[in-house]
Formats: sequence, C-alpha cells, structure tokens
Amino acid sequence: MEKEQKQGIGFFEKYLTIWVAICIVAGVAIGRFLPIVPETLERLEVAKISIPIAILIWLMIYPMMLKIDFSSIVEASKKPKGLAVTTVVNWLIKPFTMYLIAAFFFQFVFKNWFSPELAENYLAGAVLLGAAPCTAMVFVWSHLTKGDGAYTLVQVAVNNLILLVAFTPIVAFLLGVSNVPIPYDTLFLSVAFFIIIPLLGGYLSRKFIIKAKGEEYFEEVFVKKFNGVTITGLLLTLTLIFTFQGDAIINNPVHIVLIAIPLIIQTFLIFFLAYGWAKAWKLPHNVAGPAALIGSSNFFELAVAVAITLFGAQSGAALVTVVGVLVEVPLMLTLVKIVNKTKKAFD
Repeated sequence: MEKEQKQGIGFFEKYLTIWVAICIVAGVAIGRFLPIVPETLERLEVAKISIPIAILIWLMIYPMMLKIDFSSIVEASKKPKGLAVTTVVNWLIKPFTMYLIAAFFFQFVFKNWFSPELAENYLAGAVLLGAAPCTAMVFVWSHLTKGDGAYTLVQVAVNNLILLVAFTPIVAFLLGVSNVPIPYDTLFLSVAFFIIIPLLGGYLSRKFIIKAKGEEYFEEVFVKKFNGVTITGLLLTLTLIFTFQGDAIINNPVHIVLIAIPLIIQTFLIFFLAYGWAKAWKLPHNVAGPAALIGSSNFFELAVAVAITLFGAQSGAALVTVVGVLVEVPLMLTLVKIVNKTKKAFD
C-alpha cells in the first residue's frame, strides 16, 4: 500500500478499467429500466449542459487545480513546442483525418450495411467529433499520466481560444454546410463550468489557505483530503452520461460496433502522431503525454449539442456522437497506460 501511494497509484486507479465498465453497464441499466431517472435529470439542464454532470466534472478537476503552482503558468507559456504539437495536430490534421477515415468506412467498407443517407449522417457525426478536441477531461488524463498541470492548463486554454473561431468554418467546409448553427451558449457555459470555475476555485483555495495556515499544511493536509475525488467524480460522471444514452446503445448494437471502428482507428492515429512528434522534438514526458491526449479525446458535450441542433436527437449524427462517448473512456485509459509505460523513452 505504501508503495502504491508513493507511485500515486491508488486502488481505484489500479483497477480503473473495471470500474469504468461497471459504470457504463450501470448507467445503461438505469436509463433502460428506471427511465424516470434520466427524465428527471434532463430537467436540470442549461444550454444542453447537464448541471449534475457539470458539478461532477467540477469535482474531478478542482483537486487537480489545487496542485498547480499558478506562478509556473507564465513559464509554461514560454515553451512553444508542446503548444505547437497540440495546435497543429488538433486543428490542421485531426478534423481532416477523421473525415477521410469515416468516409472510407461509412461510404465504402460498410456500404452494404448503411443506406447512402444514413452513411452521410454518420459521417457528419464523426466530423463533429473530429472538429471538437477535448477540454475538461484532458485534466483527468494528464493527472493519470503525472502530466505538468500548469502546462496542460495552458494547452487547454489555447485550444479553447482556437475552438471559438475554428470549429464553425471547419465543420462547414467538411460537411458542405454553408450555415452551421453553433450553440455558443453551450460552448461558453462549458468553458465556464469545466475550466474557469474549478480554475478560480483552485487558485483562490491555494492562495488563501497557504496564507492562513502555511504551505506545509496546504500540501500535506488540505490537498490530501481530495485523494480519490477525481476518480470518484469520473466514475459518477460516466454513470450519469450512460444513464442518458441507454436506449441509443441498446437499440443499435450492430451499428454501434461498426461506428466505433473508424473512431478507434482515428484515436490511435492522432495519439501516435502527436506522441511521436513530441518524442522527436525531445519534449519532456509530462508535456508530451497531455499534448497527445488532448487531440486523441473529444469535446463530446459540444459535438452532441451541435449534432442534435443540426440533425435532431434521433439522427445518425447524434448516434455517432453518443458512440464517441461510449468508446472514449476505455480508449483513453488504454492510451494513458501507453504513456505511463513509455516514460523511460523520454528520460
């Protein structure tokens, strides 16, 4: 047990894949057999953002923000290589490889399974995922790979600024849609809920507690009170997400498997591209890991919201974004293991 604590690997982290699988099954079962639960939770929603999920994500991120020495953020912003990897892969490569891979599978490999109209719908959903790189959840992946918290924060901040201006034209170009209605209220509230609030909470907590009780109390007592909160928040968030998506998953089992294939290929392609580039540029491991993981995962809240707005809640595009949620966490946990096991290659 002492050894596990030294390495920062607790009981939940060690068996996280198992807990995630249990949460997915539990969430789907609740949504299927206790429909009153998702019906009630759906009323607690602002701009298509679930307030209970927002609170849980806040609980996930707040403990990580506590550990950031905010004075190091300025220094992190002076190291452009990691930001270059994140930016180029996320915005100049990822949306276009997603389009090509999804078009190849949906319109050619699986053409006997889908009608041309449904294939186009599925392609649209994949494009929405590919053009929306991760924001909030990347802090969890960074935490699990012992990433540089300050640098991860800078990477996410830059990513969000680009997202505000690049998402619409990229989606419009790839889908051939001249007027993409982007729910900016969803976008801005997501940034506020998932980044600004926990960031301010962490900063103010660190500042006032250190001032009142000293740095030793803050590091050795206060921060340690939140051990396990991040992972618990992740598991509860997954359970809630899949409570909403139970019917979509159960009613389309074959299509879900087929949809998942190009999404999985795309995830591994983007990860190894970014991670390999970071290695070639001799970036430190605690910067390279988060840089690769940001592009590998998706801002699924935004993708789901736009899919529903553009194509409807029962559309193929919306289903693809749901499958994106389904495969993301197990995939990201696999990539986290790869990052952790390849640390020596960066030393």
